[in-house]
Amino acid sequence: MSEPHPRTVVVLAAGEGKRMKSSLPKVLHPLLGRTLLGHVLGAAAPLRADRTVVVIGHGADQVRGHLAEVAPEATPVLQAQQLGTGHAVRIALEAAPDATGTVVVINGDVPLLRPETVTALVEAHEAAGAAATVLAAEVPDPTGLGRIVRDTAGRLAQIVEERDATPEQRALREINAGIYAFDAARLRDALGKLSTDNDQGEEYLTDVFGLLRDAGEPVAVHVAADHVETLGCNDRVELAALRRLLRDRVNEGWLRTGVSILDPYTTWIDVTVTVERDAVIDQNTQLQGATVVGAGAVVGPDVTLIDTTVGEGATVLRSHAVGAEVGPRATVGPYAYLRPAARLAEKSKVGTFVEVKNSEIGVGAKVPHLSYVGDATIGAKANIGAATIFVNYDGVNKNRTVIGEAAFIGCDTSLIAPVEVGAGAYVAAGSAISQDVPAGALGVTRAPQRAIEGWVARKRAGTASAAAAERARAAAEGASVEASAASEGEPMHEGAETVSGPATAGDTATE
Repeated sequence: MSEPHPRTVVVLAAGEGKRMKSSLPKVLHPLLGRTLLGHVLGAAAPLRADRTVVVIGHGADQVRGHLAEVAPEATPVLQAQQLGTGHAVRIALEAAPDATGTVVVINGDVPLLRPETVTALVEAHEAAGAAATVLAAEVPDPTGLGRIVRDTAGRLAQIVEERDATPEQRALREINAGIYAFDAARLRDALGKLSTDNDQGEEYLTDVFGLLRDAGEPVAVHVAADHVETLGCNDRVELAALRRLLRDRVNEGWLRTGVSILDPYTTWIDVTVTVERDAVIDQNTQLQGATVVGAGAVVGPDVTLIDTTVGEGATVLRSHAVGAEVGPRATVGPYAYLRPAARLAEKSKVGTFVEVKNSEIGVGAKVPHLSYVGDATIGAKANIGAATIFVNYDGVNKNRTVIGEAAFIGCDTSLIAPVEVGAGAYVAAGSAISQDVPAGALGVTRAPQRAIEGWVARKRAGTASAAAAERARAAAEGASVEASAASEGEPMHEGAETVSGPATAGDTATE
């Protein structure tokens, strides 16, 4: 078995991208989970190169910082003046003086490039023993792109930039995709012979092919099976078009693995997301970052999940989640907000207009509606009534609340942390709990209710409320007179008794 060829990858990422009209370098614009540069690095990853050199220029500090996050093994090399692609590759090789074997050069703005295509290019180049191989593609509209010019035998004659092309050459539809494989030694020699005798006054990397051919060195063309993956972008309109193309590719891939995507045109799934078989993704859904959707889960419609795990058989409806965990067969939404470190256990429920942050919701526990849960631990089968607020912040520190197993929190309750409600305990609706409630106890802080008769007539005279109250009073007096007349001469019933008092725990919560 032959020894593998040493390989060096050079990514050209120094351009400004003026037509993007952005303070962000073009190669850092995002596209379904990665930057343009990140997609290119991902396409080259299967080559297992000995080194990767990224030529940076405009926004160098930003690009350097991004590389430190996504590809710390890559070596950034500064091209202080953009003097052409040939100049960029020359300074890249100066940073890798011991590079031998194959040098792969890729433009940093071709995010749809597939790893399989890069690998096929390099393997064909190495198998043929070529000095240089260019990736080409047949495109419907070649405007703005370099053309592949072949001789009468169909071999590569030269690569011509559009600005330097003749009218006949501009009519050609086979274009240079900006991706190359070179023999390292022969590339170094040719780079030293480049001139700036062209319309832009720059060193064109493509001129290397003509130099090598004139020297009798073998040069080759490898044609991509799908021209779409060779598309780059120069402005935001083209970037949006690439985004749609990648969306369709990603969605088709998941559909073929057994995932149901009900409306692929309104479903956007990052390339970094994992979706398991029989999951259902409904319309207007965005799955981003490191999100994982388990088998049989239902997500959507109108859902955004960022770095969130959704367990098997769970349901997330019209909600937003960031850095959260939704357990198997749990339910979320509609209109819920799961913030980082929200963790929902199996069969738990977070319902309508509920926000959860840095909290654990136990197995089978419920927070059905209109509540804020922050910095809390809620035990299994606990029920949190509507409009409950976990008061976690005292202006300086975040404090924690603990709700025990099968505890029952009444509606419109404030739990003022740090506080603990024991297992099986109840909290009466409308309470503000600032002290621990023992297991099995009822916690209540209600003030006695009182009615101030005649207040509306005195304080709100002339209003609709005063008029309604007067009508109700008159009607009540009339009913009382009729009842008195009807009961004259009748014996009083014995044993009649009326008992009133404060509400008990039975009316404390909703479900």
